[in-house]
Amino acid sequence: MLTENLVALQVVVPLIFAPVCLLLGKSRHAWACALTVSWLALGIATLLVTRVATIGTQSYAIGAWAAPIGIEYRVDMAGALIIFIIAAIGAMVMSYARRSIEHEIAAENSGYFYACYLLCLTGLLGIAATGDAFNMFVFLEISSLSSYVLISLGTTRRALTAAFQYLVMGTIGATFILIGVGMLYMMTGTLNMMDLAQRLPGVDDTRTIRVAFAFVTIGVSIKLALFPLHLWLPNAYTFAPSVVSAFVAATATKVGIYVLLRFFFTVFGIHFSFVAMHVGEILMVLAVVAMLVASLVAIFQDNIKRMLAYSSVAQIGYMILGISLATSAGVTAGMIHLFNHALIKCALFLCMGNIFLRLGSVELHDLRGLAQQMPWTMAVFVIGGLSLIGVPLTSGFISKWYLVSAVLDAGLWPLAVLILLASLFALIYIGRVVEAAYFSKPDPTAKKVREAPASMLIPAWLLIGANLYIGVDASLLAGIARQGADILIGAGVP
Repeated sequence: MLTENLVALQVVVPLIFAPVCLLLGKSRHAWACALTVSWLALGIATLLVTRVATIGTQSYAIGAWAAPIGIEYRVDMAGALIIFIIAAIGAMVMSYARRSIEHEIAAENSGYFYACYLLCLTGLLGIAATGDAFNMFVFLEISSLSSYVLISLGTTRRALTAAFQYLVMGTIGATFILIGVGMLYMMTGTLNMMDLAQRLPGVDDTRTIRVAFAFVTIGVSIKLALFPLHLWLPNAYTFAPSVVSAFVAATATKVGIYVLLRFFFTVFGIHFSFVAMHVGEILMVLAVVAMLVASLVAIFQDNIKRMLAYSSVAQIGYMILGISLATSAGVTAGMIHLFNHALIKCALFLCMGNIFLRLGSVELHDLRGLAQQMPWTMAVFVIGGLSLIGVPLTSGFISKWYLVSAVLDAGLWPLAVLILLASLFALIYIGRVVEAAYFSKPDPTAKKVREAPASMLIPAWLLIGANLYIGVDASLLAGIARQGADILIGAGVP
């Protein structure tokens, strides 16, 4: 019986324990509770992925009301992959969090942090689990509202400004999504996504459905920080606590991309989205601009967290480029890079947390000669940076290999050249940090620092280990991503 309820438990468990963390307040018991729940969520996600792979799509009717009348949780292989990476990142970040939170967040706010963390985890997992369009919006807002609070807990007043800016942009995006979903309900009388997919072809030639498509696309694009709707992201990542930067960078935008996939391929259908509405061409242009412009801007950043933030905007471009091809190979490439980038960027932001713990700064000029004092931390950054660039034997190489192959299969070889150019930009901004840490002389007046504690190094190295493993053997990930892509666009679609 337990295995039949995995889909519901995936969402309910962190939701139930969020207020428990709030009641535990500033004691370390709050961290222990959040840690236990995060690992329990990962265990449930692992069982769920295994069950989906062996049995097939899992469905759960809330309150025993069958879909489409009742609310349905529905997890196929695409959703299972997203759930697993969210839960894995959540467990790694919470394992890392205690020392970093004690250093960066006031003790009286720690209970609020852990409660909001579990609420954010609940929202992100719920987005991937639900089969209902309105509940997807609800879970998206649960994750967003808790993210605003988490970001505002940063060490400087600019964290409040960043959180407010994110709130304004996020509210605009949420409003667009809600209007779009409302129009879909008005025209079809249903909110269940599978039911929507069956009813929309009868009304998809109406102006209302086209406007609904536009509203949903713009709203979700704001949430996932697609260029040029990314203006909230750099400050949010830069001024948030290190743990929050790592968690949000690795999960929030990835879930936004998943929402876009669901609406484009499952709800509206590939023909309406990419043929009737020509969204593929628009996404392709925006993706290429994001890859090049954001990478170029990252080169000139002296704050390393801001540099990584602009890098994230560029990496979102890679994922969107794969999706814009509307082919099985393209969507597979996008999903592989979604998974790999979550591992890479989380490890890099955890590395920044280590440095901030010891130096109190992540400015480039303060990192001169740091590799001599924090060799294990900087080794994480180097390997993660190589993966961002796409060096062989890293997961980033696998991502770009699949993306370049998909682009060439589509006959768009100039895009392959632009992917290579964007990778060269990544080499420059990663190289600036490596040059400062390894080849620059440290400031003689700077204080000596110790390596980060093992409790913060181990999670970062586990993520880097997973990154290297995928770089050597990506067959399992590629198989899951390909199966998820085929489900999204329909098996047999070229």
